[in-house]
Amino acid sequence: MVLSGINVNEDASIFKLSDELALVQTLDFITPVVDSAYHFGAIAAANALSDVFAMGGLVLNALNIVGFDTCHFELSLLKELLQGAKDKINECGGVLVGGHTIESKELFFGLSVTGKVHPQSFYSNNTASKGDFIILTKPLGTGILSTALKARMLEDSFLNEMLASMSQLNFKASLIAREFAPSAMSDVTGFGFLGHLKEMVNERISIEIFQDTIPFLSGAKQKAEFGLIPAGAYKNQETIKPFVRGEAPITLCDPQTSGGLLIALEENKAYKCLEALQNAGIKASIIAKCVSKAQQDLLL
Repeated sequence: MVLSGINVNEDASIFKLSDELALVQTLDFITPVVDSAYHFGAIAAANALSDVFAMGGLVLNALNIVGFDTCHFELSLLKELLQGAKDKINECGGVLVGGHTIESKELFFGLSVTGKVHPQSFYSNNTASKGDFIILTKPLGTGILSTALKARMLEDSFLNEMLASMSQLNFKASLIAREFAPSAMSDVTGFGFLGHLKEMVNERISIEIFQDTIPFLSGAKQKAEFGLIPAGAYKNQETIKPFVRGEAPITLCDPQTSGGLLIALEENKAYKCLEALQNAGIKASIIAKCVSKAQQDLLL
């Protein structure tokens, strides 16, 4: 029995096997966002694994999905890429069980992931309630900084911070969040910060955004001012405009690769969860509040 919704852009599917066990299943792959093959593998894996964590699940196993050009790249490069992914799968207790590789002129990599969760204990992205606060567990700006990297205009200090953030699993953040019984959870990926917040809206609430508390990776706002903005950010901005009260800044529409979790919690739980996340070394912030339904879904 399928327990997850198919019309609300859930992060992964939930398939009930018994009263005590449900599978969490997802698939995601991306093209390179950094030059290092090892880091690309780690980031692509963290990005795919995140969907399981966003649903409150634990990873069981994963299969590689690879498009690789053996005519122009050495197999040693592929080995590095796969090692980066394997290290991330192992980090969260999962097992790599195989995969499939095809010849492709454009390199791509990702994972098909299977996880587990109790059928009554998974989290949806659109079940937050009025009064809930929303926590973001990673700073924004990966799309902008990746664009700067492609233009060879990204300083090493900014690059290293970006790599660390994108390679960081949402595993620990998910485990901590589960201790406080979230009302809803999602993660921030290709639709950008505002796009994924929009998916957390339901018929009872709108979301008031605290712009001053939204964290960004070092250099992201600076590079955006230089015009180093991915095309996807403009597409996201146009898509979200009808749902936003106020102007939607392009930095809040930046498509993220391996972004953080969005965690909706009752007010008294939110601050305790925030403290626990920060004590665990996670750069989390309270960035929004769920309010009574307004004319627009997102209030800036």
